[in-house]
Amino acid sequence: MKYLFLIVFSFLYNPSYLFSQEHQQHQMPMDSTGHKEHDTIADHQMDHKETPMDSMMMHMPSALSRNLPMNVNGSGTSWQPRNTPMYMIKFHKNDWNFMLHYGIFFTYSNQNINRAPGQRGDASISAPNWVMLMANRLVGKRGLFMVRAMFSGDPFTVGGQGYPLLFQSGESWKGKPLIDHQHPHDLISELSVAYSLAFNKNIDLYAYLGYPGEPAIGPPAFMHRPSSLNMPAAPLSHHWQDATHIIFGVATVGFRYKIIKIEGSTFTGKEPNENRYNFDKPRFDSYSSRISLIPGRSLALQASYGYLKSPEVLFPEENLERYTASVLHNYWFNDEKVISTSLTWGMNKYQDEGKTSYGNSVVLESNLQIKHWSYFTRMEFVQKDNHELEIESEEEHQSNNIGALALGMSRYISKNKYFWLDLGAIGTVYAFSNDLNPYYGNNPWSFQIFLRIIPPRMKMMGM
Repeated sequence: MKYLFLIVFSFLYNPSYLFSQEHQQHQMPMDSTGHKEHDTIADHQMDHKETPMDSMMMHMPSALSRNLPMNVNGSGTSWQPRNTPMYMIKFHKNDWNFMLHYGIFFTYSNQNINRAPGQRGDASISAPNWVMLMANRLVGKRGLFMVRAMFSGDPFTVGGQGYPLLFQSGESWKGKPLIDHQHPHDLISELSVAYSLAFNKNIDLYAYLGYPGEPAIGPPAFMHRPSSLNMPAAPLSHHWQDATHIIFGVATVGFRYKIIKIEGSTFTGKEPNENRYNFDKPRFDSYSSRISLIPGRSLALQASYGYLKSPEVLFPEENLERYTASVLHNYWFNDEKVISTSLTWGMNKYQDEGKTSYGNSVVLESNLQIKHWSYFTRMEFVQKDNHELEIESEEEHQSNNIGALALGMSRYISKNKYFWLDLGAIGTVYAFSNDLNPYYGNNPWSFQIFLRIIPPRMKMMGM
């Protein structure tokens, strides 16, 4: 119980302490000699004492700034806290730095276990997965070039219908909306390049192109947030917050001044179609903007807005505006114990035949990682209308309130320099509008059992 208490309340724990000098010193990674790791490459260059960790960081800048550490890399061009735990394999070749990240879940899922005949729910065995390879190199005295590729075997290991997930919605299969299933990701999920120019240690200007890629909207995608890294399923709010992480046609420009970043994107509003193996047509008919902030080492904040033209393939007349805001936080208790938490709000504003409707979502996730065990939770609230859930009603845009509480744990059964393997389980209970009872029953609950493979955590903070 003490770990669940820490997970639920860590995000609210003594916020003034986050910015105190004592806290910053505690959070500062150390190398084996006990020296503090430097915040930026520029800071390193100003110091006469070089440590092994400093030397490593010199060759491992972030994706979009040679003056920020690689820990800030989120999905697309998003930011994470500067003390984010990194699960990856790193290597160098000539002037290039390579980073390999992946996740594979072998999962049995049973959704709405106590469902009655005719009620919604399903069970299946599947293996959601992804692999990402990023490479960058310094160009001259001010430039940084990055190339990144991400792939998913979901079309083979999950299938066109996706894996069952109660109350989930978004995208389609065989010409029908996907309801109570999480869609598979495309075989090619990202092919992107970026170039950033450092005017000095405090100012960067960069450009990012992706086909596919991720525009500047929302927090890092759920599979890249350390707060949800252990969870085998997407949030029910995925299409209210971070569903634009695979878009066929993205162009972003951004500007960083110290700890603040402002960026804007033009991109294809339509989400990927049912063919998960091809390249969809780029349209560049939508746009977004985002402001990000990394105050201190342990926090990352963002607020964003996006206009998406015709995002759903089956409903081309529907456009939407998306608003999001998020806070990501990491707290290191010691070298073996870290808790990562995120709080995200997202709202979709729909325009359909002159009618306007709104849907809000809030997700609180947290993951406590100790030496052999992980404890994690996801609490979320989302508003989905009858149209979204295909509920028969005269009021198509009547909003339904849906709440979900998921609690899980896993234990590592193998750790080596190539991969970490853990076995875990997660259970979910729901609360929702009474109008949904005929479809889902009065007290549905779900569970998943999984075997997961990820890269080892990088040796940072004295680990």
